[in-house]
Amino acid sequence: MRSRALLALTTATLALTAVAVPAAHAHDGPAAVPAPGEPQITDVSANGGQELVVGLTRKNFDVTFTATDDSGIAYGQGFAWWADAGSLYRMLVPYGVQPICTDVNATTAACATRNIADPNHPDDRRDLTNELAGRWDVYAVAQARDGGGAQNPQATTVTFKREAKLSVDASPEPAGPGDVLTVTGSLTRADWDANKFRGFASSAVNLEYRKKGTDTWTTVKTVQADAQGKLKTSVNASEDGYYRYVYAGSRTTGAVTSAADFVDVI
Repeated sequence: MRSRALLALTTATLALTAVAVPAAHAHDGPAAVPAPGEPQITDVSANGGQELVVGLTRKNFDVTFTATDDSGIAYGQGFAWWADAGSLYRMLVPYGVQPICTDVNATTAACATRNIADPNHPDDRRDLTNELAGRWDVYAVAQARDGGGAQNPQATTVTFKREAKLSVDASPEPAGPGDVLTVTGSLTRADWDANKFRGFASSAVNLEYRKKGTDTWTTVKTVQADAQGKLKTSVNASEDGYYRYVYAGSRTTGAVTSAADFVDVI
């Protein structure tokens, strides 16, 4: 038995059509298992298995997999889609870029598709918005040279996070031993809806210190950003050293570490 329906799943139709997804493939549902004799899809990876942190400009990421069939592989494609929508309405398939399958041998091919994560795309089906930050599913499709096909709507996952930025300033500089240092900073993150960075309110950020001549950073305290993402706290100066702020990230926001600010204690 051959999956002839896969012949319709070309780049053009995927990019233009909201294809319904069977209930069996709802988020966190079972992966598709190809019928005997159909192509096998294995080793699926998106962005090399790493999360993709996106600011205000688009970023490329690759979906790769291995496809095997007795007759050889004619075509393979992988792309990210927002499974919570219940259809393929939202998916990151670029126009004008063809997937590539390179033969490893007579039966096996290594397939790769270059995709785009764009927070400022004119087509809302492919535009990243704030609510879409987080985990997406990856859809993999393979077609054999004899016409058989296989597809896995949840072959793996990829996470898209909003980029964060972080600054620090410790003063006064220089300082005397025991002087009170005021350490300020700002935590912002990409607003994909407004296409600008905004203050990241009420987020916990660690203030870290490294003594001059050492490589070890120590957490001094945790500081809460205010409603505008501003940071401010006080510490006592002791020895020459560096201060920095560190935000650990979240499910939807990338981790970030500020540059280090050196304080000379005289």
